[in-house]
Amino acid sequence: MKIAVVAIQGNIEEHITTAEKALKEMGLPGEVIPVRHSGTIPLCDAIILPGGESTTLGRLMAREGIDGEIKEAATAGKPIMGTCAGLVLLAKDGGEQAQRTGQHLLGLMDINVDRNAFGGQRESFEVPLEVSILDSPYNAVFIRAPVITRVKSGVDVLATFEEHIVAVKQGNVLALAFHPELTEDFRIHRHFFGLVQ
Repeated sequence: MKIAVVAIQGNIEEHITTAEKALKEMGLPGEVIPVRHSGTIPLCDAIILPGGESTTLGRLMAREGIDGEIKEAATAGKPIMGTCAGLVLLAKDGGEQAQRTGQHLLGLMDINVDRNAFGGQRESFEVPLEVSILDSPYNAVFIRAPVITRVKSGVDVLATFEEHIVAVKQGNVLALAFHPELTEDFRIHRHFFGLVQ
């Protein structure tokens, strides 16, 4: 199994390390590949879009031609997981901030988002979260996190926090407002890798 981690900007090393540990825990042979240029995504079985600065990530992915490859992968049914800024990039509507900055979006999920909904870096927090795909609470780490303000038909809400939607799934695409790569709990990664056909 080959897992692509878009490695242009953001929490790259954490995602690579956590993905490698999760594959090992599952007993799956696999390789986690940092992706900085076009040409690698089509060779991979699943794709992770990390947190970071969504405007920069979107612009650099478009410049490198990675955005088109991710869209093709989604159409082909390959699992894609976006965390924090990755969630923003997956949305069809990035809200007022995205419109103001000309945010480049992949538009793969029928969701609207609000960037930095919980405030800046100082307002980061951890909270036990009920996630419908897991059998017990998950310790979710929120850092300058977005929220999902609206979902359309076909989008499954997986978790909410204080009435905000913070995790969704639509087909083969999973989007999280929090950072699963910053914990030693690999259940979300196990679920994600389980989506690979």
